Amino acid sequence: MQLTLLKCKLHQATVTHSELEYEGSCAIDAQLMQAAGILPFEQIQIYNLNNGERFTTYAIRAESGSRVISINGAAAHKASPGDRVIICAYGQMSEEAAAEFHPRLVYLDGDNRIIRTGDDIPVQAA
Repeated sequence: MQLTLLKCKLHQATVTHSELEYEGSCAIDAQLMQAAGILPFEQIQIYNLNNGERFTTYAIRAESGSRVISINGAAAHKASPGDRVIICAYGQMSEEAAAEFHPRLVYLDGDNRIIRTGDDIPVQAA
C-alpha cells in the first residue's frame, strides 16, 4: 500500500505579491524552497489562514533571498498580499518508508525569514 504523507511545509509564510496576469503558479524565494525541499514545478497545496481558502498549484522559483511569496494566475483570487499561508508538498511512500519518515518543517516570521526548522509536530493536548 502507498501512503500520502506531508513531505514539507513553509509555515505561516506571508504573501508578498498576487498577480492575476502572471503565468499561473506560486513563486517562492529559492532559498525557502531549498530549505523546505520544494522543487521547481512541484505540486503544492496552499492554505490561506486569513480567508480559509485551500488550493492546489505548483511552485516556481523567485529570486534567492528576496523572501517573495507570489500567488499568480487564477489563484491570485484566493490570496492577497499580507495574507498568511501554509505551503505544503506531499509525497507517496510505502508503509515501511512512512514509519521512518520525517517531514521538513520550516517556520517563518512575518517577513518570510526562517525562525526555526523541525521534523515533527508536537502532540496536540486536549
